[in-house]
Amino acid sequence: MTKIYLEFNRFLEMKVRCSLKSAKTRDKGCKLVRRKGRIYVINKKKPRMKARQG
Repeated sequence: MTKIYLEFNRFLEMKVRCSLKSAKTRDKGCKLVRRKGRIYVINKKKPRMKARQG
């Protein structure tokens, strides 16, 4: 795989956590969103801060 492909995949990674309280407090721009029965932490300014519960 190329280096660009690996960096792109790292950019799209999402952490799966049991508790999102710590993920939400990592950055000021983090928001909790519920979609399709799952809870997500999203951050538009720093996309790598995203996480999913479960």
